[in-house]
Amino acid sequence: MTRYIALLRGINVGGITIKMAALADTVRTLGHTDVKTVLASGNVVFTSAETDTAALKSGLERALTDAFGYEAWVVLLGRTDLAAAVDAYPFDEREDWHSYVMFGSDPARLDELMVAAPDLDPADERIQRGDAVLYWQVRREVGIKSPFSTMAAKARFKSSTTNRNLRTLHKILDLPA
Repeated sequence: MTRYIALLRGINVGGITIKMAALADTVRTLGHTDVKTVLASGNVVFTSAETDTAALKSGLERALTDAFGYEAWVVLLGRTDLAAAVDAYPFDEREDWHSYVMFGSDPARLDELMVAAPDLDPADERIQRGDAVLYWQVRREVGIKSPFSTMAAKARFKSSTTNRNLRTLHKILDLPA
């Protein structure tokens, strides 16, 4: 049995509203156990006997699409991978800055974001490539209006990437393993 984290893109924003209890029930109907949701932003932690992560991801996306009537996109990772990504966060946390990890199910899309990112003003934001992630830190005043945020929001990245605030990731990792 493996402990997985499913990070859903676009939940409870942009008109896609899903109750976390209903989300957890949908994951349970697939035979997964110890299902927990964290916050209302599409973070599901569960245990599964499934070892084929591509099949697991596909099954989750299909079940969520069927249950909630939207095109579901999931980034799936193991708890160990999440912990490693958080532990490797390269920037010092700053009081007036947001610290994020961008996860991707397609490494080529992360590479594309890294290469295509404009020359960022380090006074406002910065990114760095990690192992299967991009680390991003942005000044709170700039936020979602930043050049990198605008680029990452483009349609071609939606099906394979999702951000999480570092505080949210710590909450996920604080759940019992």
